[in-house]
Amino acid sequence: MRPTKQHWKVAVLDMYEQVPNEGMRCIREILTSYARIHALQLEFHEYEVRVQQQLPDLSYDIYISTGGPGSPLDSEGSEWEQRYFRLMEDISEWNETAIDKKQLLLICHSFQLMCRYLGLGNVCRRRSPAFGVFPVHKTTAGEQEQVFSELPEPYYIVDSRNWQVIELDHQKMDAIGAQVLAIEKERPHVPLERATMAIRFSDYCLGTQFHPEADATGMRMYLLQQEKKNQVITNYGAEKYHSMLEHLSDPDKIMLTHDAFIPAFLDNAIFKRPLLQ
Repeated sequence: MRPTKQHWKVAVLDMYEQVPNEGMRCIREILTSYARIHALQLEFHEYEVRVQQQLPDLSYDIYISTGGPGSPLDSEGSEWEQRYFRLMEDISEWNETAIDKKQLLLICHSFQLMCRYLGLGNVCRRRSPAFGVFPVHKTTAGEQEQVFSELPEPYYIVDSRNWQVIELDHQKMDAIGAQVLAIEKERPHVPLERATMAIRFSDYCLGTQFHPEADATGMRMYLLQQEKKNQVITNYGAEKYHSMLEHLSDPDKIMLTHDAFIPAFLDNAIFKRPLLQ
């Protein structure tokens, strides 16, 4: 299958608020690798949204909005957030009429912001932080999602969050045509609702609670930090901590998600592959 054109523009919306992170490195590397593999002229630019209030225009084909620190509630009404959602609305309006659609990927913090903005569920703080390598499960809709087609059931992800999306408003979801694609792993001993881990908001907007860009190198660095090590052991136990480290060396765990997820999202935009198998 041939791309519809050779030159593509990607806007990366940096939501990290100038906090050191591995996410931006991973996204840069994925985009660079994808362009090389497919012999594309893939031009990408980064915009620091929350501090410098930088935002792209509508000249881009693809938009990736990253994870980031802090509360997805406290920024409501802020100037940067108003401008951010104005861009989201502009992209949505463009896609209603234009022939060449713009694809949007929302990661972690961006996903939570969109769920709150659309009123799709309860965006709330977790009882304890989630950090580590965990399995997540596809829903029936997720089984049909093209971006998930190379991922097994369950598939493994990097989770790093203090917040979650639960108690979905299914009437609002149905009204905009949104579908839940993945949910948190089942914990029979924990009497809590399983968090939503991925939503297709529309044909042109996909969001994940997890970090599909995360790689073993960055995750290993985090897990070896004493603070993160203590956090995982306190919440999940030493056995789980060592299991997470072992999973980093397994090509069928987070590296499979890293290698398959965002490239499949890009395939959908660039090669116009169908959303449903």
